Amino acid sequence: METTTLILILAALIVGFGTAFVFNMLILKKKNQNILAEAQKEAEGIKKEKILQAKEKFLELKAEHEKVINKREQKLNDRFNNLKEKEQRVREHAENNKKEYKENQRLREELSKKVEVNDARSKELEKMHRKQVEQLEVISGLSPEEAKNQLLEALKEEAKTDAAAFIQTTMEEAQLSAAREARKVVIQTIQRVATEQAVENSVSVFNIENDDVKGRIIGREGRNIRALEAATGVEIIVDDTPEAIILSCFDPVRREIARLSLHKLVSDGRIHPARIEEVCNKTRKQIEEEIFEVGKRTTIDLGIHGLHPELVRMVGRMKYRSSYGQNLLQHSREVANLCGIMAAELGLNPKIAKRAGLLHDIGKVPSEESELPHAILGMKMAEKYGEKPEVCNAIGAHHDEIEMTGLISPIIQVCDGISGARPGARRQIAESYMQRLKDLEQLAISQNGVTQAYAVQAGRELRVIVDCEKVSDADAAKISFDISQKIQNEMTYPGQVKITVIRETRAVNVAR
Repeated sequence: METTTLILILAALIVGFGTAFVFNMLILKKKNQNILAEAQKEAEGIKKEKILQAKEKFLELKAEHEKVINKREQKLNDRFNNLKEKEQRVREHAENNKKEYKENQRLREELSKKVEVNDARSKELEKMHRKQVEQLEVISGLSPEEAKNQLLEALKEEAKTDAAAFIQTTMEEAQLSAAREARKVVIQTIQRVATEQAVENSVSVFNIENDDVKGRIIGREGRNIRALEAATGVEIIVDDTPEAIILSCFDPVRREIARLSLHKLVSDGRIHPARIEEVCNKTRKQIEEEIFEVGKRTTIDLGIHGLHPELVRMVGRMKYRSSYGQNLLQHSREVANLCGIMAAELGLNPKIAKRAGLLHDIGKVPSEESELPHAILGMKMAEKYGEKPEVCNAIGAHHDEIEMTGLISPIIQVCDGISGARPGARRQIAESYMQRLKDLEQLAISQNGVTQAYAVQAGRELRVIVDCEKVSDADAAKISFDISQKIQNEMTYPGQVKITVIRETRAVNVAR
């Protein structure tokens, strides 16, 4: 009984284990099938993705390949087009060459025919010439040598006459050309030099604030003024002129020393003989240093080197000297610049010309008085301080005191005249210049129908404005002619004067 029970239990256990094993195997198989199905799905997805990637890569490669192919095709097309153009140009060039070759052949044939014709004519002319010579020999009874000699004599006489006429014509043209070139050089030189219009004078009047200062300057019993006159060599005139003291002296440097000394004394307030002597000595040294510096700066500005120190000092003294209101230093600088430009235009040495132009008036500023003319005195001073003979001659001859020996001398004379004669340079010339402009305007205004007149361009042009209601166009031309005739007959003027008559018509209305 127990054995049977055990067997049954064992059989039940075996059956249970078997059933469980079979069930587990079924479950495991089902899981494996699910896993396999999922793996297959995943493999299909991966496969599709890889296929898509492969397709995209293929498309990219295909596009790149197509681009490369298109570029190559484009290059090939461009080359093909260029070759076509070149081929076309070659064809055109070949056709042109053929045309030119045919034209050249035609011209060559024509020239050959013309040469043949000319040869034939030359032969005929030679025959005719021989016949004429034989006939002339028979008629004249002269041999060819005799006829040749007579012909040569006749030609010689004719050539002499033509040569004389040609020489005369050439000389006249050369004179006219020389005058024209000379005017051109002078005009260009004047136009290239910038000059000042203002006239500078040496100071001869000392202004004071009030008349109380006059008493202090005079001092007790006039001792201050006597000390000042003794220290400066200037005559000091104190009169009834309000707020002014007159300084009288022929030496402009002394006059400047006196003026500066007075200015320092009045500004300081201490005016007594000892102080006056001290201030005058200091001022004299200051002026001497300033004179030398001015001369040195002038020579540097003009590019003049190697000038003797005494001549440099004389150039500086020109600052305090004037002639007809024109400052001598400014005049000499202007003459030097004019001479340098003119000498360069004429192919001469501009440095020597500038040197002579700067020194031409040093005879006007000597340290001591002399009875010699300033040109001769300046020449002697230049010789004394080692200047070249041509510079010395130019200084001495610029007013024709001596004969000119160099080409620089007439240039100095001309430039000196240009600087002194230009309008506004000197007081007397400026006044006459202004008067001439006024006379021009008054002469034009005196005509009937003229309302206004203006002299412009330094008197070289006269602009006349007429009343359009009183003057017609024909009358305007007549007024212009009448004014030009009056100027020619009644006035003295340099160069020529252009008269411009302006007739203006105006129509005026007002909009309200």
